Amino acid sequence: MTIIEKSVLAMVILRVLSGSIEVSAGLLMLKLNNLEKAFFINTMLALVGPTVLIVTTAIALFGLADKIPVTRIICLFTGITLIIISSHVK
Repeated sequence: MTIIEKSVLAMVILRVLSGSIEVSAGLLMLKLNNLEKAFFINTMLALVGPTVLIVTTAIALFGLADKIPVTRIICLFTGITLIIISSHVK
């Protein structure tokens, strides 16, 4: 039997949870059938995505910290920061 790494398991659980939240929110929007409420739900989802991205990336980087150069880690976090900034710019 293959032993699953704790970091990988944590990342998988977070991604499955995030996907479940997304699907549930979509079904809730469909059930409510109200544009304002759907917009509000969608806005709340905008917080979930970047949070999961940051946490899963952090888990992976801590697991790989001894194998990845510091400059590459800085580049990864800079990229994530730019993604988050660009998603909130109007």
